Amino acid sequence: MTYDIALLPGDGIGVEVVDATLPILEDAAERGGFSVETTRYDWGSERYLQEGAMMPADAIETLEGHDAILLGAVGHPDIPDHVTLRGMMLPIRKAFDQQVCKRPSVLFEGVESPLRGYEGEDIDFVVFRENTEGEYTDAGGHEHQGYAHEVAVQTAIYTRQGTEAIVREAFEAAEERDGRLTNVTKSNAQAHGMVFWDQIVAEIAEEYPEVTVERLLVDAASMDLVRRPDEFDVIVASNLFGDILTDLGAIVSGSMGLAPSANINVEGHSPSMFEPVHGSAPDITGEGVANPLATVLSVSMLFDHLGEDDAAANLWNAVASQLADDGAPRTPDLGGASGTESVVSDLRTRL
Repeated sequence: MTYDIALLPGDGIGVEVVDATLPILEDAAERGGFSVETTRYDWGSERYLQEGAMMPADAIETLEGHDAILLGAVGHPDIPDHVTLRGMMLPIRKAFDQQVCKRPSVLFEGVESPLRGYEGEDIDFVVFRENTEGEYTDAGGHEHQGYAHEVAVQTAIYTRQGTEAIVREAFEAAEERDGRLTNVTKSNAQAHGMVFWDQIVAEIAEEYPEVTVERLLVDAASMDLVRRPDEFDVIVASNLFGDILTDLGAIVSGSMGLAPSANINVEGHSPSMFEPVHGSAPDITGEGVANPLATVLSVSMLFDHLGEDDAAANLWNAVASQLADDGAPRTPDLGGASGTESVVSDLRTRL
């Protein structure tokens, strides 16, 4: 079996971690008894600076024939973030109906949490973030710019189909894990969209009587992710809340450099996209110290999505083995002094 993977290294350290991860991807595929063909597309901020667009006009048509997409990072200090985000990542997510964003947060053995009293595997939860609508829809407007009566309107959109898709995936995961789901909203302040969301969670909960459902407002959830992160199992949240909570989840689990992500088309008619949660990190770009492990874990999720369970497990276990080894190389975000290539070289010996 041969899989056709599109590579979008993007910007900053995204390029570095994708390039570094390729040999590991190929090693894991070979050991798993399949092969991978990759096609690299150098789209992103440099293209925007030269041509005025992050991607070419036919980018979606170009990508749709691939089995999956591996993205590095998007962002440039000279370009506003809303331009880079809406120029590449959001169009891909929306065009391919990648409605489910799955982001695990795991405190691996050997990794220190900034929170006292937590050791390896004490923290292990996954956030299901709605990925194509909600607060990230481009609905609204900005009028009378530069005048005293200037006004901006930003509208969040929640559809039944989109909300049901993410909520159902979260319940399925909770049923397979520890049977606990936390629904995070802000329905006391957002009495239309968030109440509608809560309503759908309650409806779908009836189909999963074995799953215990907890409801939290997003401010309370943020506090509890610091106060009791070990008590969470599956969290389901809207696009904005899920985005914020997963950054918090990455930090309490040790580092943004360990946070993988999957943007999934649940129906399988379009490619899904996999990426590390961290950004392009212009402050360390070119220094060779970017942590590649979030990208490796994202590749593990990519293989799992393709049905290559053994290869997925081998990659995940190799990362866990390295992190548990006191003598293994570590990048600075994990308290070490090693570079990207050293981490990758060691990791390849553990597959």
